Amino acid sequence: MPLVPLAQLATTQISVINESTVLTDAEVTPVVIALQQQVTNDFRPIWGIDAELKLIPQGTPAPAGTWWLVILDDSDQAGALGYHDLTPDGLPMGKIFAASDLKAGDSWSVTASHELLEMLADPNINLTVFVQDADTTGTLYAYEVCDACEDDSFGYKINNVLVSDFVYPAWFENFRQQGSTQFDRMNQIKDPLALLTGGYIGVFSVTDGTGWQQQTAEKTPLNLRHRAHVGSRRERRAVSRTQWLTSLPLRKIENNAQQYRQHLQTIQRRKQAA
Repeated sequence: MPLVPLAQLATTQISVINESTVLTDAEVTPVVIALQQQVTNDFRPIWGIDAELKLIPQGTPAPAGTWWLVILDDSDQAGALGYHDLTPDGLPMGKIFAASDLKAGDSWSVTASHELLEMLADPNINLTVFVQDADTTGTLYAYEVCDACEDDSFGYKINNVLVSDFVYPAWFENFRQQGSTQFDRMNQIKDPLALLTGGYIGVFSVTDGTGWQQQTAEKTPLNLRHRAHVGSRRERRAVSRTQWLTSLPLRKIENNAQQYRQHLQTIQRRKQAA
């Protein structure tokens, strides 16, 4: 069967919505440009998935039928404004918690790249790879394309914007031999299913039936950075899809956002007056 030319690939429309209080639209714009270049030049040729990103100015409704990539302060703000698990149309949505990243000393642009690419590769958050150890034992690996190499130190720059490294399909193929192929964009991973320092992957033992667990490169207990935010992909993977919540209508979210910002301004004025 002949390959489909890249020019004929279906293009997903993604609205980038900035609802954070720590980033202006002017600060987000160059990151959106870099993300578009990453998808078009780096991700699409490998994964055969295309997307067109558009920054939606604050206070402007996102076009109907688009996927959303929402920039928020933290998971509490997401819940307060009404950004839940899916768009109001029931379509995929990714969340970036910029204030949480800045407080932890992490790059929010790497997180944005991470969330975007993983949403494109597995929009329904239900794909896995099964590695069978024996007749009745095995492990499911979450089909997440940035977790294994997610640390900022392994990212790369596009127009001086730091973006996330990502794995190639071969990373999920455990029959691959070391050196036989490229496993990630920056060619830093040398074996299938291998994790770089700071990386992790969700695993589910079908033998134990203990649910989704995070496997880390360091083989040590997880730290706060690895804990899943409410509404994040990792948290949603462990929740039945019947329990996923559709986001509020955009007009309601905008009203909530306005009230949220007014509340923050009131707190700030009280601090200054004290």
